[in-house]
Amino acid sequence: MSAKAIEFNRVTLARAGRIVLSDVSAAIRAGEFIGVFGPNGSGKTTLLHAILGLLRPAAGELRVFGTKPARGNRDAGYLPQQRASVAGLRLRGWDFVASAVSGERWGLALPGRAGARDVERVLAMVEASALAARPLSELSGGEMQRLLLAQALLGQPKLLLLDEPLVSLDPRFQQTIVALVKRIQKSEGMTVLFTAHELNPLLGCMDRVLYLGQGHAALGAVDEVITAEVLSGLYGTPIDVLRVNDRIVVVSGQGVVEAEAHRHDA
Repeated sequence: MSAKAIEFNRVTLARAGRIVLSDVSAAIRAGEFIGVFGPNGSGKTTLLHAILGLLRPAAGELRVFGTKPARGNRDAGYLPQQRASVAGLRLRGWDFVASAVSGERWGLALPGRAGARDVERVLAMVEASALAARPLSELSGGEMQRLLLAQALLGQPKLLLLDEPLVSLDPRFQQTIVALVKRIQKSEGMTVLFTAHELNPLLGCMDRVLYLGQGHAALGAVDEVITAEVLSGLYGTPIDVLRVNDRIVVVSGQGVVEAEAHRHDA
């Protein structure tokens, strides 16, 4: 396996005729946990779509484990940001996870013996075996996130792409999900890209940070990237970085940057 999980060589990404990321070069090593951050519209979701082969670069070369990204790549597991509502579905947790065995997100599935074993495996991996028999309508937001994570882990992917999995979760559940993903990443040797709008829940788990802004990207250790100089360049406006009681607060002239909503990122 390539020592590099993802390589960007002067990559430009466009969506709806708008340049989202321009001339980005970066390399993510196999087995890294990367936190992906940036203001609303900076291209976090677009970046993940390109890695999945859902969006072709407008320029440059993107490689995933040494090859061009392709739709349906079973080496990549994906938890999307915008997820269809499951509130009205009369499904048990087991059936919900099984519905994605063949790569489909919805509809009752007949996964076969191997698929059923895989469902049991991922439910155990995300510590959700007890949710298998429960209806989705009875589950909390944190419990649903475990099942969605289980879906993304079907097929034993080498790369896990998580798009805003902490949205709408209270701080306690956020920490639980982050710790769970970190344990899975370490035990499976997976590469993880985890997008979020707030740094602090991921501080103890990330190997490096990928920060996007104004069409550009900065990749490096937290202390290298989360600085006033780097973020001011990415935001295109003066930014201060404050460290208070082991927390990082990113502040612009308009207030705390991380207080912005990033639920519908580009």
